[in-house]
Amino acid sequence: MSWFIATLRSSIGKKLMMALTGLGFIGFLAGHLAGNLTIYGGRESFNSYAEHLHSLGVFVRVAEIGLLFFAFIHITTGLLLFLDNFSSRPVRYRVNKSSGGRTLGSRSMPYTGIAILVFVIFHLINFHFVDKTGTTIFNIVSTAFQNPIYIAVYIAAIVIVALHVSHGFWSAFQTLGLNHGKYMPIFKTAGLLFSLAVGFGFGFLPVYVSMIS
Repeated sequence: MSWFIATLRSSIGKKLMMALTGLGFIGFLAGHLAGNLTIYGGRESFNSYAEHLHSLGVFVRVAEIGLLFFAFIHITTGLLLFLDNFSSRPVRYRVNKSSGGRTLGSRSMPYTGIAILVFVIFHLINFHFVDKTGTTIFNIVSTAFQNPIYIAVYIAAIVIVALHVSHGFWSAFQTLGLNHGKYMPIFKTAGLLFSLAVGFGFGFLPVYVSMIS
């Protein structure tokens, strides 16, 4: 067991944990997006999806606990890696060049991660922890998206999520040892396509709901 703990304490171990939990969140995003797209089927379709999800009972609770555990690991290891990198190079470069394949997504990962955490808390307060007595999930969503400020915040947050995922997707596979000249272009393309799907898929939802409400 000591070797496992030592591995998690190492830089490589932390990166592996980031990769595995990151892929877990990508899977969650894909499933969450697929469910949310039922809103295009109308009020009844979206409410039916939500009711079916809640009918799973204990399975939903287990999934929520699993996501919380993944979030704790992902955030903790991410912060530790950021602090490790910062302490190893305390003097900032005067010119921040995009050499070595660095992108806006890779450079902003710690900051977009923090922004996503803040948005998730805000999102849960407005959708998950609200009083659902005498109403439906569609009504809750519809009411929230009547507020133009919330729409703007939501879209901005989704853009940040897409930016985070654009790098995190292929970076996870690279960390897991699949950094091969033949496959990495495929992972990078898939990451870009997935990030666009997340951006447009989630980003247009508040606009659509505000139009039909």
